[in-house]
Amino acid sequence: MLSLLNPSAGKLLISEPFLNDPNFKRSVVLLTEYENEGAIGFILNQSSNLLIKDLIPDLWLADFPVFIGGPVEVDTVHFIHRCYDKIKSGVEIADGIFWGGDFETLKLLVNSNSITDEEVKFFLGYSGWDAKQLEGEITENTWIVSDQYHPETIFSHNEEELWKEVIINLGPKYAHISNFPIDPNLN
Repeated sequence: MLSLLNPSAGKLLISEPFLNDPNFKRSVVLLTEYENEGAIGFILNQSSNLLIKDLIPDLWLADFPVFIGGPVEVDTVHFIHRCYDKIKSGVEIADGIFWGGDFETLKLLVNSNSITDEEVKFFLGYSGWDAKQLEGEITENTWIVSDQYHPETIFSHNEEELWKEVIINLGPKYAHISNFPIDPNLN
């Protein structure tokens, strides 16, 4: 599974099919920052049992699911969105996809039903790599870097199928990987 792209903000990291790390098993990570000092991203396909209203009482109407962004600082809440026209803030990490923004504005939009869970995705914690750590993991074939996705993919709530979908989007060279069993002993 040799990755042909270099990592950067807005690209996906797709875990190799037999990765045993429970934090990243069959994970799809959206990179939001990639610098010489390291990288930050959010796991798109690990939902929690929480809704954002369970974590932030000011969002009393928000039945938006919360995803596990990664194993770092799991007591923090982060969000990505595709509604800059409404929030008017955030760092654009891919075409029309933004990381963070004015949380007070977001709360007003959520509580007035002016924003949906198809426009914003919440995370507990994040995934982080020190300088050169991610490059080492890519060299070891732990991750494939991809820019082959649609914005709908990022905001999908079908986390069980997301890993397979992004593998298939890589093309015929990789599509067979999507059918690998989770446990190779079952093959």
